[in-house]
Amino acid sequence: MERPVVDHQGAGPVRDIVGEALTARATVDEHGTVTGWSDGGERLLGYTAAQIVGRPAATLLAGEPRTEGLPPFAQLPRWHGRPALRHRDGHRVEVRVLAHHRTPARGDGEWLVLSPLTGQEPEPADDVLVDWSFAQSPCCALALYDTRLRLRRANADMERSVALTEGEMRGLRVQEIVDNETAELAEQDMRRVLETGETHYRENYLRTAGEIREHAWSVFVSPLRDPEGRIRGVCLTAHDITEQHAARKRLQLIAEAGQHIGSTLDVTRTAQELADVAVPNLADFVSVDLLTSLDDPHELLPGSLPEGPSLALRRIAHQSVLPGVPEAAVDLGEVDEYPRASPPIESLRSGRAVLHRMSEPAMVEWMARKPLRASRVRDFGFHSVMTVPLSARGTTLGVAVFVRHRHPDAFQNDDLVLAEELASRAAVCIDNARRYSRERGTAVTLQRSLLPQRLPEQAAVEVAYRYLPAGAQAGVGGDWFDVIPLSGARVALVVGDVVGHGIHASATMGRLRTAVRTLADIDLPPDELLTHLDDLVGRLATEAEGAQDGETAGDVGATCLYTVYDPVSRRCTLARAGHPLPAVVSPDGTVELLDLPAGPPLGLGGLPFESREIELQEGSLLALYTDGLIESRDMDIDEGVSRLCQALASPTASLDVLCDTVLAAALPQRPADDVALLVARTRALDAERVAAWDISPDPAAVSEARKNAVERLEEWGLTDAAFVTELIVSELVTNAIRHARPPIQLRLIQDRHLICEVSDASNTAPHMRRARTYDEGGRGLLLVAQLTQHWGTRPTPKGKIIWAEQNLDMPLDRF
Repeated sequence: MERPVVDHQGAGPVRDIVGEALTARATVDEHGTVTGWSDGGERLLGYTAAQIVGRPAATLLAGEPRTEGLPPFAQLPRWHGRPALRHRDGHRVEVRVLAHHRTPARGDGEWLVLSPLTGQEPEPADDVLVDWSFAQSPCCALALYDTRLRLRRANADMERSVALTEGEMRGLRVQEIVDNETAELAEQDMRRVLETGETHYRENYLRTAGEIREHAWSVFVSPLRDPEGRIRGVCLTAHDITEQHAARKRLQLIAEAGQHIGSTLDVTRTAQELADVAVPNLADFVSVDLLTSLDDPHELLPGSLPEGPSLALRRIAHQSVLPGVPEAAVDLGEVDEYPRASPPIESLRSGRAVLHRMSEPAMVEWMARKPLRASRVRDFGFHSVMTVPLSARGTTLGVAVFVRHRHPDAFQNDDLVLAEELASRAAVCIDNARRYSRERGTAVTLQRSLLPQRLPEQAAVEVAYRYLPAGAQAGVGGDWFDVIPLSGARVALVVGDVVGHGIHASATMGRLRTAVRTLADIDLPPDELLTHLDDLVGRLATEAEGAQDGETAGDVGATCLYTVYDPVSRRCTLARAGHPLPAVVSPDGTVELLDLPAGPPLGLGGLPFESREIELQEGSLLALYTDGLIESRDMDIDEGVSRLCQALASPTASLDVLCDTVLAAALPQRPADDVALLVARTRALDAERVAAWDISPDPAAVSEARKNAVERLEEWGLTDAAFVTELIVSELVTNAIRHARPPIQLRLIQDRHLICEVSDASNTAPHMRRARTYDEGGRGLLLVAQLTQHWGTRPTPKGKIIWAEQNLDMPLDRF
């Protein structure tokens, strides 16, 4: 039964200092059988351990025990008294006994019985110790111990703190007076003081005898010296700092709330963080209910609560000290109707936090309305409740309910103030999350409406794409992509990225995408298109600087990559404005980044853009993307590009599968920026589907051009289109001969449409006009516009091209 204690400073076992045999110690199990016996017990009653262990403890009593008037020992934490015992030789021994009831947490449910063998009466030296202690130690609860760590004197405060008199404690060690880990630590401190002669300080947390509330104690252990400086004992002083400790814990909880509440811009997560912080530090169970009007983030909350006999609240979060939150009468996500007179609704309407006892009429009536809630209160023993409204910026959001059922103390006003502080912080974060959700939803809706809803039909390339908005932390950005069919069976591929996030970035993206489509429609070369786009971004930035509304003000800038591919020549022309380099995958699987001139980002102004023209093999893969795919906080650009190239080189069944493979390989689990990816596999137009003739600048050549065109249409099996084509060729060739300069060329392209092109060396673009009744000319282009689906002009390095497209499925009776 002996438990040796080793001094951490290098001293020997504790018995060398305190003398274990100076205390008679015995352990008795719950059945009254002696299970342990010390040398001190043998000195007191004459029995050896072998003679007494295993026998009933009642055999040690001097007479039959009296049962009347005795307390229920099984329910006591401790007992003390002066029983009469029988010595082994038969004589009667009256002793002072202190018995600690050890619960299974500290043993196997036994009693530790102690009786001091020496020092039971005051000694003259004790008065000297008292004089020295009061002279050397200011105290609250004070106890004096000799050099064997046996208590000699204690003041009234110490007696009250342990609920024992000085006489009942005299001659016992600390861990014999108080049977817990704190006493063991105190005795270690006393031994250290005897060895070093230095005062030792420690804070302890324990419940005093007869109380259920834990106290915080500031404990000083000091040496007591005689006039010659020799250590003659130890003074233990304990100051009750429970209130200061509670205040410190409240400040610590507020600091913890500042770190943990509002870590995301998610309403549900924020509410759960409030519940997690409050349990178990403040309450045993916490629920957070929000108004159902918050379900729609786009709905504006009313200034006051709706009238009516009840109010609907949605359970958004709860937490408990018990696994599974069994106290909850409402499931997460469930809507419950709260009566108008219920405490939570009263707090909501008054805007004040309120303390409640379960015996209050309002609480009783509320419980009676819902049997499940009443059973939870009864089964778990709810005894104290706080209802705290959640409101921010003048808007009521919901209510938090704090409950205690395991914690023995009822909520106090200090707890109410703390709950209000926590709820206030959480309400601001919930309101921020709600506002952000509304703005993000608007931005996502706006952005998706501005992006292509479906890709246009064209035969130049096979296309697949992916677009991923940024996570909630960053907000919706301004990335965009586009596929624009151009004249001559060509196609433009565009990817861009606007600086910033939110509605402003989405709106700017929409304006730039519209501008690109407009500029592409007039067939500007890539470098010239970026120059015009740069001017537009500069004007937008100037407007933003002069804006008075903070929602529209901010930096305006963008990057862009513009590509034009011609399936007839298999030539691709590219230009970029501060954008990442595109990747090309050849049919044999080789991946390379195209070395394009590094144009400045859009909006800087005054700097030129350059384009590059390359020839692509049929079946080549062109990958355009934004920087969110290759760059993040956890990955530099080189690593991102390497991952991208490896993924592009992987053989896949389709371009859609390839997009998914690239995103899985290159992106982190939660990308912090928008990502746009556009991949295109090139096609080549068969040479048999293209016909070209040089035209002499002689009016007589017009008939020859019509003849050649009709013959080629017959070869292609397009005789139904011969009549309209003959008219178009006649008009465009005649205009070129009359108003332009040679060389002149006619070209027919059979694609999804039948395309007729006439090129010349003049830079003057034709325009359609309304001819008067008696005018001999001026009706040609009007006729072309009526007979074709589209027509237009585009510049070339040496002149221009006039083109017209017919829909091959277009019925002739339309005209």
